[in-house]
Amino acid sequence: MRLALMIEGQEGVTWDDWVALASACEEHGVEALFRSDHYISWFDESRRVLDAWATIAGLAARTTKLELGTLVSPATFRHPSVLARSAATADEISGGRVTLGMGAGWQDREHRAYGFEFGTARERVARLGEQLEIVHDLLREDRVDFEGTYYRLEGAPGFHRPDLTILVGGSAKPGTAGPAVRFANEYNTLFGTFDEVRDRKQALDEACERGERDPSTLRYSLMAPCVIGRDEREVLASARRIGTRFGRDPQEVLERYGDGPVGTIAEAAERLKQIEEIGYERVMLQHLVHDDLETVALIGRELAPAVA
Repeated sequence: MRLALMIEGQEGVTWDDWVALASACEEHGVEALFRSDHYISWFDESRRVLDAWATIAGLAARTTKLELGTLVSPATFRHPSVLARSAATADEISGGRVTLGMGAGWQDREHRAYGFEFGTARERVARLGEQLEIVHDLLREDRVDFEGTYYRLEGAPGFHRPDLTILVGGSAKPGTAGPAVRFANEYNTLFGTFDEVRDRKQALDEACERGERDPSTLRYSLMAPCVIGRDEREVLASARRIGTRFGRDPQEVLERYGDGPVGTIAEAAERLKQIEEIGYERVMLQHLVHDDLETVALIGRELAPAVA
């Protein structure tokens, strides 16, 4: 089981915070750092939000071994040519350490606020399908032509980053699973219950079979909130920090996230091993208090070795 750190970048994470997080990851052995791609916090709209791909490009130049990526970039925010070039640029800066996470988009408030077309869920998923094909081809082909409902390319020169990992985020429904089977290296879904993630794994396997792709060639991963400590006292303290940040009672935090990697190191490791047994190869641990670097160290030094 591989572990990554996932940060909600719309919750007031400054550039200094990002540098500190990336440094802590590299120092303590956390192999990957992912961030959300949003314009507005859904808890406090006064919180600062730095651009996702500018952040990743900056961190690419400040790190030496850390994988960096979005989880995920909505198809509604950027033209696929812009998205592909941004990811390709960051990947070159990093020396090949970038993962481009792509999704359909879901937060209607930020779309209304900044004038992005939101559309229906069906339209957003269809747009994502076209984006995936275009981005895949721009990264891997010398020239790209494309004629679709939403986009048109004529002899576009490619960006020559064929090894850049493409990740698709979704709930394993056909609208995202089908294009992922054709164009992605990894599929990520949000943790709910063990039954839910087991059903999604089965749905992805079936999508691979329909698309005549070996399921073992598509990496399956999860994003799950992480509330951990060395003992029950530290676990409760972690829940209290999260509750303070997002206006929840500590016990509510533990109950809300309790089916995931929550508890002592041993308890969280056991949950992660159960996830691995279902068929997921890595988990992006959603770290909800971004200035808590002690938990980052705990993940790298104790939790990651416990599930390696």
